[in-house]
Amino acid sequence: MHVWRLMEERNVATFPRPVYHRIPNFVGAEKAAQNLRNLPEYHLARTVFCNPDSPQRPVRETILLDYKQLIMATPRLRQGFILIDPRRLPTSSFLEASSIRGAFKCGRSVNPKMLKVDMFVAGSVAVSPNGARLGKGTGYSDQEYAILKGADALSPKAITVTTVHDIQIVENIPRDEWDARVDVIVTPTRIIRTKE
Repeated sequence: MHVWRLMEERNVATFPRPVYHRIPNFVGAEKAAQNLRNLPEYHLARTVFCNPDSPQRPVRETILLDYKQLIMATPRLRQGFILIDPRRLPTSSFLEASSIRGAFKCGRSVNPKMLKVDMFVAGSVAVSPNGARLGKGTGYSDQEYAILKGADALSPKAITVTTVHDIQIVENIPRDEWDARVDVIVTPTRIIRTKE
């Protein structure tokens, strides 16, 4: 895909590289995570779902630092969802808990029917200003969203957010009816509220 190649060529991709066939980690992921904090919906959120990919690790750590409950999907949804409650952890373990391995160690499995998620953070390869997004092609993010929605685990005002590098914003992305729409795009330099 064009975005993966562009990120490699312009050297805005970071470890793990190469970024092909994955949600690409990017220069400025930490700044995008800080910008996410500026959303009023984030301030009001008590429980935030965040995908387990590398570029969203700073988002997951920020959620814990702000003493919000973090919900993560396990890789490939093999073991469902994990709840990490920062109130049950020492602050010194938040960085570790924000990793996949650390989430298994510091969190616990949770039934989606027991959750009320106030914000859904998805990883993206590309996203457009109309709210369409592309993942790595496996459909896990859409499945995670569908499972939470089907379990009535998304609060009525829950929004879907993605953090990406500015280079990952493209104009036209086709969207199917089952694709979860992104409400807000957060980059290292800006916040975009999408429009259909």
